[in-house]
Amino acid sequence: METVTIVLLLLLAVIVSGTLSRAIPLPLPLPLFQIAMGAMIGLAANWRVVLDPEIFFLLFLPPLLFLDGWRIPREDLFKDGNTVLGLALGLVVLTVLGMGLFINWMIPSMPLAVAFALAAVVSPTDPIAVSAIAQRVPIPKRLMHILEGESLLNDASGLVCLRFAVAAALTGVFSLQEAALNFLWVAFGGIAAGVAVTWGVARTKRWISRRYGEEGGSQILISMLIPFGSYLLAEHLHCSGILAAVASGLTMGFVETSGELQAVTRIRRNTVWDTLQFTLNGIIFVLLGEQLPMLLSGAAETVRVTGHHEPWWLAVYVLAINLGLAALRFLWVWLSFQMTIFRAGKEKKMPGWRIVAAISFAGVRGAITLAGVLTLPLVMNDGSPFPARDLAIFLAMGVIIMSLLAASIGLPILLSGLEIAPEPVRLAEEDAARIAAAQAAIRIVEQTQHDMSEGRPDADLYVAAASQVMELYRCGSAWKKDPGSGVIGVEKGPLIPVV
Repeated sequence: METVTIVLLLLLAVIVSGTLSRAIPLPLPLPLFQIAMGAMIGLAANWRVVLDPEIFFLLFLPPLLFLDGWRIPREDLFKDGNTVLGLALGLVVLTVLGMGLFINWMIPSMPLAVAFALAAVVSPTDPIAVSAIAQRVPIPKRLMHILEGESLLNDASGLVCLRFAVAAALTGVFSLQEAALNFLWVAFGGIAAGVAVTWGVARTKRWISRRYGEEGGSQILISMLIPFGSYLLAEHLHCSGILAAVASGLTMGFVETSGELQAVTRIRRNTVWDTLQFTLNGIIFVLLGEQLPMLLSGAAETVRVTGHHEPWWLAVYVLAINLGLAALRFLWVWLSFQMTIFRAGKEKKMPGWRIVAAISFAGVRGAITLAGVLTLPLVMNDGSPFPARDLAIFLAMGVIIMSLLAASIGLPILLSGLEIAPEPVRLAEEDAARIAAAQAAIRIVEQTQHDMSEGRPDADLYVAAASQVMELYRCGSAWKKDPGSGVIGVEKGPLIPVV
C-alpha cells in the first residue's frame, strides 16, 4: 500500500510542477520545477524512494529512447548526419577521456575507472530539457534537429562507455583490444536486436491486421512493449539494450511509413505516448529532487571522500566539471567549423561566436545522466561498497541542475536577434519542393475530410484525423509560417556546417 501511495504522490508532483511552470512567469525549464517539487516532497515526507539501479534503468530508459528515435525527423537527421555523428561520437569520446582524467586529477581519491564512469554519465545531452527551454526561448529549428539527433546517439555512446568504465572498476582490469572487440559486439549486436524485434513485430502485426482486422488498444500496447522487448533481447545476448532501444525507435519510424494504421489508432497512440513521455521524464526529475535532501544531509560525509571537510568544496567541483564540459564542447564545435571551412575553401564563412556558444550552452544534461549515474553498482565484486558512489551521484546531480540554469540564462541572451546564414541553393530547392508537395497533400486531405464528414454524426472524428494528418505534413516538411506575412516558407540554415 505504501508503494502505491508513493507512486501516486510522484504522479501528483509531476502534474503540479507542470501547472506551476505554466503559471509562473519565469524563463525556467520544466525540469527545474520538477526538481524543486521533488525536493519539497523529500523535505516534508519521512520516507525515501530506494532506487534499484537495474529496475530504474529498465523502466525509464527504453521507452524514452525509443520514442526519441521514433519521432526524430529522419530527413533532417541525415541532412546533418556528419555533424550529428561528430557531436554524438567524437565529442562523447573526447568528453569521457578528457573529463575522466580531469576529475581524477581534481579528486585524486576517486579511482580513475569511477572518474571515467562519471564522465561517461555527464557526456550525454538531454533533448527534453532543451525542448523545455525552447518553449520559453525560441530555438532555430535546424539547431533543435541537430541537438535532438546528437542527444539520441550520444545517449547510447555515453552509456556504452559507462558500461566499460563500471566493468573496469569492478574487475580492476581494462584491455583496450578486448574493449574494442567487445564494443563492436555490444554496439552492432544491440542495433541488430532492435531492428530485428521492431521489423518482426511490424510484419507480424501487419499480417494479423490484414487478415483479422485492427484493434486499436492492442496496437497501442504492442508499440509500448516493443522497446522493452528490444532492450531485454539485447541484454540477454550481452549487447547494448540502450542501442537496441534507439535502433528500435528509428526502425519504427521507417516501418510505419506505409500508413496502413487507421487514423483514429494513430491519434490515440500519439496521445498515449505523449502522456507516457511526460510522465516518465517528470518522475525522473521529481525523483532527482526527492533524493537531494538526503544527498545534502550527507554532504559533510560525502566531501570527506575528496580529502576535504567543508561541504562547499562540492559546489566547487560541480562548477569545475560544468566549466570543463562547456570548454570541451566549445572547443569541439569550433574545431569542427574550422575543419569544414578548410575543406570547403572560400565557399564557407566561419559562423559567429554566438552560434558556437549557443551550441555549447545547449548541451543540457538531464534524465539520461540521472538514470545512468543511479545504475552505478552498490557494491564491488568482493562485497565492499562501490568507491565514491555517493560523490559521483552528487556531482552528476549538480551538473544537471547547473547546466539547466546556465542554459535558461545563457541561451536567451545568445539567441536574441541571432541571424542564420542562408541555406545552400540545392537544399533550399529540395525544401521548397517538399513544401509544395505538402501544400498539395494538405489541400487534398482537407477536401477529402469535407467530403467524407458531410452529413455524418461522427464528423468530429474525421476533423480530428484530418488535422493530425495535416500536422504530420507540416512538421515533416520543416516549413513554418511567417506571422507577419502569412507566407509559408523554408526556415533558413544551415546553422552548422557539415563536418
